[in-house]
Amino acid sequence: MDKIVIHGGNRLKGEVKVSGAKNSALPLLFATILAPGIHRLSNVPALRDIATVEKLLTILGAEISRKDNEFSVEATRISSVEAPYDLVRTMRASVLVLGPLLARFGHARVSLPGGCAIGARPINLHLKGLEALGARISLDHGYVEARARRLKGAHIHFDLPTVGGTENIMMAASLARGTTILENAACEPEITELAEALNSMGARIEGAGTDRIRIEGVQELKPLEFTVMPDRVEAGTFMIAAAMTRGDIRMSGVRPGHLEALISKLRETGVEINFEENGKLRVKGPRKVASVNIKTLPHPGFPTDMQAQFMALMAMGAGTSVITESVFENRFMHVCELQRMGADITIEGNTATVKGVKGLLGAPVMATDLRASASLVLAGLAAENTTEVSRIYHLDRGYERIEEKLRGLGAHIERVSEPM
Repeated sequence: MDKIVIHGGNRLKGEVKVSGAKNSALPLLFATILAPGIHRLSNVPALRDIATVEKLLTILGAEISRKDNEFSVEATRISSVEAPYDLVRTMRASVLVLGPLLARFGHARVSLPGGCAIGARPINLHLKGLEALGARISLDHGYVEARARRLKGAHIHFDLPTVGGTENIMMAASLARGTTILENAACEPEITELAEALNSMGARIEGAGTDRIRIEGVQELKPLEFTVMPDRVEAGTFMIAAAMTRGDIRMSGVRPGHLEALISKLRETGVEINFEENGKLRVKGPRKVASVNIKTLPHPGFPTDMQAQFMALMAMGAGTSVITESVFENRFMHVCELQRMGADITIEGNTATVKGVKGLLGAPVMATDLRASASLVLAGLAAENTTEVSRIYHLDRGYERIEEKLRGLGAHIERVSEPM
């Protein structure tokens, strides 16, 4: 099993290219199920979760070829409608196979999902939406089974904004008979991206990016050709890396409009952020960051996927910050590990109070989920002495070659194999 070893204290400086977005690539790959033919996707990141989807699509009968970050998916001969437990348990986004299989084949059998242990994240909103479209849903020995001759358009109001639920229902409704209206839909950039991709396949979707989406179902879709957008969470993580190391980083492949809440908060801390004429984003960290409060919210609010990284930054702040997690109920598991590095953090319910310290100290720490692992790497970059981050398979689910990119910016970081 691998671990990452960091000798902290180096000021990060240079240029880095942001990879394609995991949270966009995953639904786009599942969207290939909707139409027979050869689909082509570019800028797909090389990640553990992407490899899981590749295996799942292959099990269903798709033929996949890839070269670097280019994917070709031949979806004509998909013959199975079952997504097995062994794959789905490792990645929650696997539930996105449900809508496309049901829409195209009228039947889907999908294991209940797994992924990071950051809260219950039930899929009941997905299932209620599919039932509203006319699907018959049953649960059998840990599997969701859905059947429908052909889905029918419906007016669906989500109790809470759900990214995965919005994506699943949007894909399913693209091939439904009639019109579907989604109310209280998620507004994340990945929703807009998926709608653009589906429309390029012949779907008729309006309003993506707002809380009301209208989908006019079509009889069939054509193969997809699309380029995955840059990863806003990876970009945000590198921005915080610059802030924590008093660095000076230029990033290419960034869409600033996807990062407005984070950029606003980082500027409050004293981080200098400039958009340059060549399309690059330049981030310069101050000598000491100011402490600010944040509350995670659905987009366009502060993203929950940046909460752990921002907490690592606030651990070095010049004051006290209050961090409120309102999206997931169990997303403070990184706190104990940051405390091992000298962070002064107390938790009460869904609120963490972070008192800034003069400096963090390197220590052996263990990643508990994807974004928690990123926060520990960031802390290690800024800490004195050596930090060892174990269980980095979490990190590999969402960050492409992060140690190589950080090393290119001057970090003293390496991946080593631990004895079994």
